[in-house]
Amino acid sequence: MVKMTAPTPDAYGHTVSPGTGALMVDRRSGKVGVVMGHVGRYVQLRPPGGGLEWDVPPEDIRTPTPTEELSAKVAVANPRWGR
Repeated sequence: MVKMTAPTPDAYGHTVSPGTGALMVDRRSGKVGVVMGHVGRYVQLRPPGGGLEWDVPPEDIRTPTPTEELSAKVAVANPRWGR
């Protein structure tokens, strides 16, 4: 695994370097994803409920706001409860 070299600001301007399993937002699309790893300079994100990974430059990710984080967690939980 390659470590990120470029620090990334979060939604509040704090610097982050996401580890595997962290929930992050792709600034380009607004999609929330789980960090699956790093390849070269890119961060690989996967939708929280599963699906195809996509590559994001580290400068284009940020941590989710509390609302975005809760929304992603609810979206994962809803199918488990038949909703």
